[in-house]
Formats: sequence, structure tokens, C-alpha cells
Amino acid sequence: MQTVNLFIGGDHCAAASDKRFERNNPVTGKAVTSAAAASVVDATKAADAAAAAFPMWSATTPGERRRHLLAAADALRAAGPAIIEAMKEEIGATEAWAGFNVMLASDMLVEAASLTTQIKGEVIPSNRPGTMAMALRQPAGVVISMAPWNAPVILGVRSIATPLACGNTVVMKTSELCPRTHALIIDAVASAGLPKGVLNAVSNAPEDAAKIVEALIAHPAVRRVNFTGSTRVGRVIAETAGRHLKPALLELGGKAPLIVLDDADIDAAVAAAAFGAYMNQGQICMSTERIIVLDSIADEFVDAFAKKAGGLIAGDPREGRTPLGSLVTGEAALRIRSLVDDAVSKGARRIAGGGGEGTMLDAIAVDGVTPAMRLYSEESFGPVVSIIRAGTIDEAISIANESEFGLSAAVFGRDQARALSVAARIESGICHVNGPTVHDEAQMPFGGVKASGYGRFGGTAGIAEFTELRWVTLQDGPLHYPI
Repeated sequence: MQTVNLFIGGDHCAAASDKRFERNNPVTGKAVTSAAAASVVDATKAADAAAAAFPMWSATTPGERRRHLLAAADALRAAGPAIIEAMKEEIGATEAWAGFNVMLASDMLVEAASLTTQIKGEVIPSNRPGTMAMALRQPAGVVISMAPWNAPVILGVRSIATPLACGNTVVMKTSELCPRTHALIIDAVASAGLPKGVLNAVSNAPEDAAKIVEALIAHPAVRRVNFTGSTRVGRVIAETAGRHLKPALLELGGKAPLIVLDDADIDAAVAAAAFGAYMNQGQICMSTERIIVLDSIADEFVDAFAKKAGGLIAGDPREGRTPLGSLVTGEAALRIRSLVDDAVSKGARRIAGGGGEGTMLDAIAVDGVTPAMRLYSEESFGPVVSIIRAGTIDEAISIANESEFGLSAAVFGRDQARALSVAARIESGICHVNGPTVHDEAQMPFGGVKASGYGRFGGTAGIAEFTELRWVTLQDGPLHYPI
């Protein structure tokens, strides 16, 4: 079992109370990580360290911040083997998914390094004679970041990279389900020469999460909050940030639709839908949860998709012999089974899946899902996809937009102009034409609408989230005052 401590002011330390908690391997049930369980005292200490480091870090040159971030990308890649092992042990990830996490996260650090010279303002014409008016972007202050377990390296790095590039200091509250994985990325980024206090991290026992989050957001030095996770928890974060008047960037749940039009390339749509539905066991916010297919090609699509899904089986990710690995907890597996059982009991037809044991479930596909079934509207966050049949394009779009969520979506059709017109009518922050719903690049504006959150990570869009826009004037010449 590996041991993880807090990282505050450049030092690894135990919690003030010496309290610890354990994370178990979801497959074996054995404890694999012992992590320090921070208290409010520790959280406050971390925010204090970040506040003390802010004046110096915010004054560094773009070139200096760029060098640190590029070095951090190299350090993260070097830590790749240890991170991959931690992801297998803590969350049951496959090696392919863990390796992709490291690769994309290192790209995010490189992209963040490029942003340091893109933090720009503008000169705005003033109606007052002799006045030069400027809109300037400046670092905001201390940023609180909270990243989830499902893509822990990608989303962990994303939560800290742009804030650091913009000249902010950061306190990361790590996930209770992968404290070692998150600690490894913090160590890698900090090892790139970041001054003490610029980057801090606190881990906490699950029962202490609410008070730790409250203390961090309430800290007077904190100016920004970012959170990626469930909509349920996101509402709590938003309410807390709102009470303290702290802007929050939230990337939350999803129920991504993939619409298959009547002129779609069936093989391409099947391949993309299977990847989107089952990559990382469906535990991705962008996962394809609903395949909406037009009636005229539905039977053909369903037959092809059943064959594809039927070959996607789950196994112990440490052995690396199967395309799917483990779900994060036994409770998650039970929930997936209950959603499928509910749909089948109400008339849906399971066309693939049903095998697997414990936390390892083979890919499941269910045809004929209707609004009467929980699977129609609830986010499953697992290796199951609903197939919903629609008579017309308008009906397909209406079904896609019925969801409370609006993160990612996809449309498949050979007539690209028609497919693009369908994409324009889907209520989502992201939509791909003839591509899967699961797609992420470091430079893209990433985020959702409706219950999927607000704000955007990625590229220059992230600069606006983590800087203050100030109006500054310079007067050259006398002014006349009425009194």
C-alpha cells in the first residue's frame, strides 16, 4: 500500500490531526492507498500558502511561466508509468485509458505554456479628451480546483494548468477515489521548479468533503473556483460559491446523444458510437448514452451495433487482456444493472451484454428505450447505451434536447450540410459531425449548457475564466470638472 500526504507550501506533510483514510482497489477490495485526511485547519493553511505566493508568481514574466509549464509536461510524461499503475490500482482503469490520460494531460501543459503570451487587453476609444482607456487582463488570485476520478490526469491537470499559466496560484482538492493518482500529478508539476506555495494540494476523507470545500471557497484570498464532476455535487459547489460571490467554472454531467440520420455511413456510426459509449467503461462525461436512430435504417444499425458491442468484454485491468476494465465501485455496477433491469421490465430489448461479474461489466446495449424507463433520462455513467428510434429528423432533435444535460453530442450523415444543420439545433456545448461524442483537445473550448454546467476550459477561452478584466485610464492633459 502506497502512502500519500498533503502538499502545502512546497512541503509534503501529514494532516494536522494525523487522520488518514484508505482507498481500495475496486476489483480486489484491498487497500492500495493510505492518504492524509485534511481538516479545515489544513485547508486554510494551503490557501494561506497560495495567497502568500501569489504576489511573486503573478509578477513573473510569460517566458518564465512558460518554461515551468513545459518542464512540467516533461515531468508528467516521465511519471507516466507510476501514474498508469496508480490508475489501475485506484480506479480499475485499463492501461490504454491511463496512458491516454498522461498523453493528453502533457499536451494540456504544453498548450497552457503557449497561453502565457496570449493574455491580452485592448485600447478602447474614450469620449473624454486626452484619455487613453485600456482593458487589461490580470491574474485573479488564488484558484481552488476540484477534479474527479474518472479521467484523473486529464481533468486534474486541466484544473490547474491554465490558472498557473495566467499567473494565479492554486490549491487542488484531490479526489477521494484516486488520491495517489492526483498526488503524482501534483508532484510532477511542482517538480518543474515552481516556487513554494504556487501549487498546493489537500486530500480528504469522504465524510469531510463538504466542510473542506466550504473552507476553501470561503477563504478571503480565493478568487476563482473550478469543479468537474457530477451535477448533484456541482449544484452544491455553485451554491457555496454564490454565497461567497466567487466565480465558478463548472463542467458537470452528461447524457450525450448521437443521432444517426438515414444517409449515415452505418459502419462509421457503429464504430464511433461503440467507442463513445464504452471507452473507459462509459465513465466519461462525454460518453454516448443515447443513440437516436431514424426508423428507416434502425434495424440495420441495431444489427451491426449488437455485433460490435457483443465483442467488448470486461476483465481485470491489471492483466490487460480485455478492452474494458473495472467500474470504479461495486455500487456503480449495481446501479447499471438496476437501470438495465428497469428498462427490460418495461419492454426494452437487451441486444448485447449482460456478462461480467463484480465491478467488471461487459458492454451492454438496450434497444427500444422509452421515456417510461429510467435509462432514458438518468445519467448511467457506465458501459450501457440506449437505442431510441425516431420517425423524423425533427423528432430525433426533440429527443436529443429532452435531456436536462447538454455537454456533448454527435450527428452522423453523409450530407454534411444537412448534418451540420441538425447539429446547430442540438442544445449542447459540444457537437461533432461524423465523429464520436468523446473527443477532447487541449486547445478547444470545453464545457456544457443546462445541467452540464457553465464556463469553458481549454485554449484562450480558459484565459477569460482565470483572469480579471480591468478598465484602466491614463489622462494626458487637463480635465474640466463641473464642481
